Parts: sequence; C-alpha cells; structure tokens
Amino acid sequence: MKYFELTKEENQLLEDFDADKLVGLPDLEKAKKRYRDYAKSSLNKIRNINIRLPERDLYRLKSRAVTVGIPYQTLAASVLHRFAAEPACRQAGKNRPYCKNPSLP
Repeated sequence: MKYFELTKEENQLLEDFDADKLVGLPDLEKAKKRYRDYAKSSLNKIRNINIRLPERDLYRLKSRAVTVGIPYQTLAASVLHRFAAEPACRQAGKNRPYCKNPSLP
C-alpha cells in the first residue's frame, strides 16, 4: 500500500539502490567527522536575543543572581540552557555535565 507519491528523482534513487548502483564515499569516516565538525561549529555559536519580561521578574532574577554571586545575564542564560537541554538529558540518561545538577542556583 502506497501512502505517498515519489518524485522522478526519488524513483531514480530507489531504482539505483535496488540495482546496487550506489557507491559509498572512499573515506566515509573522514567525511562524517568533517560534517560532524561543521554541525558542532554551527550549533555552538552564541547569539544575542531580546526578550520582554515583566519588571518584577527582572528584579527577582537580578536579586537571585546577586545571591548566587553571578551576573543576571549569566543566570538567565543558565536557566534557558537547562530548560532547553532537559529533553537531551532525559534521552542521554543524565550522563552529561549539565544534566547532573538540575537544581537552579
């Protein structure tokens, strides 16, 4: 039972695959490492964001940062990072450094 239509190019790829016409890269591991490095470098960039917060929340964030002894921007970035990393921590079984202590400062 077919649930979708293949394009002309997809049909050609399927035929070539079935006929064993596809060939791998001569140095597959080297290519995988190169593209993995490309992905890491593009994902590790730090970007600036602008967000609107209620003034009360900003004061609380600044107060909490003073209590912990770090700049409030660092605290905000840490909170956002931990929130964004939570699914990865669940999937990885909490064996990454930022997953070991999920409690916020």
